[in-house]
Amino acid sequence: MTAQSASRTLFFFEKPSAMRQLQRFFKSPTTICVSAEGHLLAAEEPGNVRDEWKSWRLDTLPIVLERIPVTYGTNRSGQSHKPKIEAIKQALQGVERVIIATDPGREGSMIAWEVLEHLGYRGRVDRLKLGALDEVSIRRAFAAMAKEPDSGERDYAAYLEALCRQYEDYHLGLNGTRAISLRLRPPAFRQPWRFGGVQTPTLAILADLEKRIRDFVPQDYFKIALTVATDGGAEITLWHAPKDKILDKQVAEAIQQAAISWSGPLGVEQKDVRRVPPRLFSKDTLARRCAKRFGWDPQHTAKLAQELYDQGYLTYPRTESEHLPESQTGDASAVIGSVVGVLTDLASLVPAASNLVFRKGNKGHYVKDPGEHHAIVPLRKVPQLGSISGEHLRLWELVAKSFLAAHLPDGIDARTAVAVQVPTPPGLKRFSVSGSVIKSPGWRAVYGAEADEANEAVPGKAKPDEEPTTGRLPPVRDKEPGKATDARIETAKTEPPRRITRGELPVVMGRLVDQVEDPTLKAALENPANPNEPKGLGTAATRDTILPKLQKSQYIELLKGKDPPIQVTEVGLAFIAAVRHVFPAYGDPVGRAMFEADLAEIGRASTRTEALGRATAYQERTRSRVRELITTIGQSGTVALDPACLPTPFAGDGKPPTKAMIAFATSIAAQRGLKLPRGLKSNSAICRAFLDQHAPQRSSGPAKDAPQRGPRPPSEAMVRYARSLAEQQGSECPPAVLADFAACRTFLDEHSSKAQRPNEKNRTVTPKGRLPAVRTGSASNGHKRVPASASRPADTRTEVARRRTRARTVVSGRDD
Repeated sequence: MTAQSASRTLFFFEKPSAMRQLQRFFKSPTTICVSAEGHLLAAEEPGNVRDEWKSWRLDTLPIVLERIPVTYGTNRSGQSHKPKIEAIKQALQGVERVIIATDPGREGSMIAWEVLEHLGYRGRVDRLKLGALDEVSIRRAFAAMAKEPDSGERDYAAYLEALCRQYEDYHLGLNGTRAISLRLRPPAFRQPWRFGGVQTPTLAILADLEKRIRDFVPQDYFKIALTVATDGGAEITLWHAPKDKILDKQVAEAIQQAAISWSGPLGVEQKDVRRVPPRLFSKDTLARRCAKRFGWDPQHTAKLAQELYDQGYLTYPRTESEHLPESQTGDASAVIGSVVGVLTDLASLVPAASNLVFRKGNKGHYVKDPGEHHAIVPLRKVPQLGSISGEHLRLWELVAKSFLAAHLPDGIDARTAVAVQVPTPPGLKRFSVSGSVIKSPGWRAVYGAEADEANEAVPGKAKPDEEPTTGRLPPVRDKEPGKATDARIETAKTEPPRRITRGELPVVMGRLVDQVEDPTLKAALENPANPNEPKGLGTAATRDTILPKLQKSQYIELLKGKDPPIQVTEVGLAFIAAVRHVFPAYGDPVGRAMFEADLAEIGRASTRTEALGRATAYQERTRSRVRELITTIGQSGTVALDPACLPTPFAGDGKPPTKAMIAFATSIAAQRGLKLPRGLKSNSAICRAFLDQHAPQRSSGPAKDAPQRGPRPPSEAMVRYARSLAEQQGSECPPAVLADFAACRTFLDEHSSKAQRPNEKNRTVTPKGRLPAVRTGSASNGHKRVPASASRPADTRTEVARRRTRARTVVSGRDD
């Protein structure tokens, strides 16, 4: 046996389901297959790297690492991935070639490479890019790998790009969240102010839209209706409703007065209008359609699509492309034949293979190079009814119909437009109306009434005015004489921009260019290499994860609806304002998109050396930006936020404030001439926020580099202990002690040992000669009441020391 024949090859899959799909192709005993379970390694918590990084302190920032330390990840059941990595390590023994067969894309590359790097593998690596898991696609993938001897080198560049994304996310999230929470976050808000390189500029898009909606003032505008009678006895209403709306009623009245005396010939134009089928689906546009049609969350759509891919029914779903490569035109007939074998009611629509339509170019469905991944389409392998769940079938059917429609003829409408030109004081004005009938349904026969769903408006824009139309036009000849019988003014109101919905957000992130009005910025966002995929935020694989993060941070909330609109909260607006004030670059979506374009250049490197050089430069740039961010935040002050504007889930714990807190707040308001905020006496968070803002500062100032958080309430343990000390002395705790951390700590320092001295003059005896009861124990033992005499040992000095230690422990607690 030769050395070559004895060499072992290891296939590295992303998940067992994909491994099973391909194992039938491997017959050689020297072939080994292993599978991951997503990412097997996870970034190490900073507190496990250095003890001083466990607590959130500004003086420990920035936390900057040359390389992110990793640890074993866990599966959904919480079990460590260590056994899997150990098994892969064992399987790599004697392996001379590794073929990475994880899902195509940066994340798939990283799943394999991070393990190979961690285990120190230095043999040959090739990349098998599986765009689909049917037999034809698998054989094509092997043929493509054979033609690309440096596939491993190029894939290493994709891994480095993913690694740099993780590197930036780790450092920005870790440092930005801690610094902003410590320095900028209002005391009224108790949750961390989470910060991220993608989620923060995404929030900025939503915040800018929220401001436009809130600042919007509706205006009346005017349309003029002109009713015309023709010599042939027909009556028709024409409209003057220009795109530049008429906002001056006097102008509208002048046009109306001129129109009411109009007479002359009518212009009639008849023409056929071609309606082309919509584009194929990318991950984001599929999520948008499913949200609108079914009300699905984008993450749910992504999960279903991934499962259909794993079963071999759809092509790779985490794609930004809406096109197919021209090389796949030969597949269309076979795929459509399989599709109509399931969707039998559509079989009559399918023409002969020679009559299928292949629209090429950027405005069509086929291009020479669609990018890293092509559009989501069905495969020859189709699900049988009953073999998959109802939701899976609905999603597959949506994609299958899209593919079928893309290969059918254009729809044709017979359109008739009637118009007249009316001389008016402001100038010649056009009055018109149009109507159309379907001459040939074409691809629309696939959808029926659902065909209009393809014409979706741009998210975040006001609803455009529709062209004046009528269901059916009366028979009117071109140049037929007519005369005005009536002219009236109709008043309408301008509408604010529409909110971006949950299903639309990934599309907005990917097509940031549609949200920008400035021509210079639009040009900057263009992608000459692929005009259909302009620069955007995040990647197709991760965009649907941003919304849950923004929700968790209470920066946004979802309104009601099948595809709920997104509303930015007061906290979200305050957070973005703070970020833009301190570090504007992180609140600039266009700037972030340009930054990510530089990041994408790492993955386009043709050699490992080139990719390493770009990655090293990018990581250094990240470290510099993090240091600059921390320095700037450290010099900034806290953001003002009205506690009454806190979102409902964080407006307290559902409990009213204590009487002492209310009394303290009332006394402060009286002393300073302040008005108590609404809800203070019923909501502990509002009361606490008022005290945080207006209570006297503690006498002992904060440490030099400590964040200026302001006063805060004492812990429950501190309050209990203060009350017990006051009870021993026969008095009540001052309100400030029960509401202010500093006052409570001072009270405990002064009275904790004094109350324990047996000969103290102010020692109090309760009625019937019994000593006051004091609380002992911790929260876990129920705080049982026992007589003080029962808890006091003979050695008073020992007890005093114990009490002092306990007091120090109680007051040292911190809520970060």
